[in-house]
Amino acid sequence: MSQQFHVGDHVRWNSEAGYVTGHILKVHTADTLYKGYPRHCSPDDPQYEIKSDKTDHVAMHKGAALQKIA
Repeated sequence: MSQQFHVGDHVRWNSEAGYVTGHILKVHTADTLYKGYPRHCSPDDPQYEIKSDKTDHVAMHKGAALQKIA
């Protein structure tokens, strides 16, 4: 199980363009469709919707891909 994050946490992740930072908007704990694709989530392995600090882009990632920052 990866680290658990909460709504409002400031995190960073590695993308194709380098590291991106953003804030968590929503925590998904049940399977869901996101941008037309199924995402597998559970209370033990949630996925997080994150809004980029620099753009309006919203992405979804597993906790293992995220690092909490101050």
